[in-house]
Amino acid sequence: MVAWTDKAKSSLRNIFNYIKEDSPFYAKEVKKKFIFESKKLSDFLKLGRIVPEVEDDNIRELFIYSYRMIYQIVDNNVFILTIIHSIQEFSNL
Repeated sequence: MVAWTDKAKSSLRNIFNYIKEDSPFYAKEVKKKFIFESKKLSDFLKLGRIVPEVEDDNIRELFIYSYRMIYQIVDNNVFILTIIHSIQEFSNL
């Protein structure tokens, strides 16, 4: 199972709205890509790399375009925690 936290949903919505200002089409494509990649995690829990700032095998990230989608593995379930731009400073979740 893959579930999105409220924070992750809000992050995706903010990214979508920001991109939509310049390109509604591209905004939809970016949103689809995040959803598509997150669905893969139900079968491949450890698809992403360990987040270096955390060094916890259960906190991982996928790079999608210029963003880091941070997720946590709990009992064979995946929780999308947040999405941050790759140039943003990471702070513990």
